[in-house]
Amino acid sequence: MRPQTIDKGQPPNIVLFIADDLAAEDIGPYGNQEIRTPNLDKLSKGGMLFSQAFASSPTCAPSRASIHTGMMPFRNGAHANHTGIKEGVVRTLPDYLRELGYDVALAGKYHIGPKSAYPFELIRHTNVPEPGHENDGVLWTDLNMEPVDKWLSEASSQKEPFTLVVNDHSPHVIWPEEAEYDPSSVNVPRPHIDTGDTRKARARYYTDITKMDRNVGKLLSSLEKHNLDENPVVIFTADQGPQWAFGKWNLYDYGMQVPLLVKWPGVIEGGSDSDALISLVDLLPTVIQIAGGSPPSKPEKIDGKSFLPVLLDEAEEHREIVVGSHTGDGTMNRSPMRMLRTKRYKYINNLAPEIRYQTHMDQAKDHDGGREYWSSWVEKSYVSEHAACEITIDRSWSCMI
Repeated sequence: MRPQTIDKGQPPNIVLFIADDLAAEDIGPYGNQEIRTPNLDKLSKGGMLFSQAFASSPTCAPSRASIHTGMMPFRNGAHANHTGIKEGVVRTLPDYLRELGYDVALAGKYHIGPKSAYPFELIRHTNVPEPGHENDGVLWTDLNMEPVDKWLSEASSQKEPFTLVVNDHSPHVIWPEEAEYDPSSVNVPRPHIDTGDTRKARARYYTDITKMDRNVGKLLSSLEKHNLDENPVVIFTADQGPQWAFGKWNLYDYGMQVPLLVKWPGVIEGGSDSDALISLVDLLPTVIQIAGGSPPSKPEKIDGKSFLPVLLDEAEEHREIVVGSHTGDGTMNRSPMRMLRTKRYKYINNLAPEIRYQTHMDQAKDHDGGREYWSSWVEKSYVSEHAACEITIDRSWSCMI
């Protein structure tokens, strides 16, 4: 594949779709053969798949803040979940791109703050209650794509290029109650404990992934319907891994490795892939360069590094190491830790080994996302060496793999 060139005459529209709590290995493009993700499969065949992309943090707010600032959580200020960046100090994606003449809009989940630091045009009525759960709280929020389609229709008649960020709520818990998958046939990853309740929960998780994939399909269809599919850069990723053991709230790969698909017609060869080591903080400077701008040049400004040369086939490698951190999530999941990851090795430093590791999965009793299967894991630990190994905190690492 030869290095590609960018059309300097017309800046491309940029579309970023962010899934919520999704592991790379749980979708079709990354080898999962039982999940149904036809739209992501199509996106992957039309673009480049990154097999070594990592979040900066295994929780929503820190990861999303890093995406939009190009800075690691402790540098932008949003290092614990449900916290905001340093207002007035840190610049964000909509600020950079508006300066380059882009209209910048956001649909769906927000979970970044303070709002004054993120000058997005908000597409209204994209956050709606799940049908039948109108009074059941924020965890039953759904993504409505109809206003996105209307916004794209209006954007198609404008001269200014646009950047559209679509944040889905899936597959964050609570997963759909009615599963589209057969619990008896779903795969249970080896670190998890195979019980009937686990399989039921896994079927619901897969159902939410397929639901998210349908929203990706709606977005791609809207781009095509409004004749916006010839000059867009479409990026798909997730904020971090899922609410399963060894996933969210820790620094194992299941919690930190994320899908990253980039489609750019006429520039990126369809069906290509890269094992370049990427951090999600690299998205900001890459998008700025795609938009025709220059990322902040001094290292003290941002931590991200543009991987545009990889997209243009001008380079095969990007980073030698990525880093990650976890602080906590309110009064729960408070196990501070740090991560170093190369292509071959990972190092995790537990900063407070005296703290018993617990998460929403075994502690939260007010919603599904662990409570529906955790008791079956504990029960099985009395009769299964594998189960006892997985849920006992003082076992060695070799026991847990």
